[in-house]
Amino acid sequence: MEIVTDNEKLKGLFKQAIIEVMEERKDLVHEILIEAIEDAGMIDAIREGEKTGPATRSEVFDILEGKA
Repeated sequence: MEIVTDNEKLKGLFKQAIIEVMEERKDLVHEILIEAIEDAGMIDAIREGEKTGPATRSEVFDILEGKA
């Protein structure tokens, strides 16, 4: 195996490796994208929650039980 010292060559190798993973492991890419979307949704929910006051225990359980 050849040691790569040129930054552009190294960048090209990384790109090629990523492309190969995307082509050969579509299931892995799908899982990564789903996780990223879920994380973005969680960030949005946290930010929205920071704008409101604290919820009571009763309010939380009402929401979880579908009463609200």
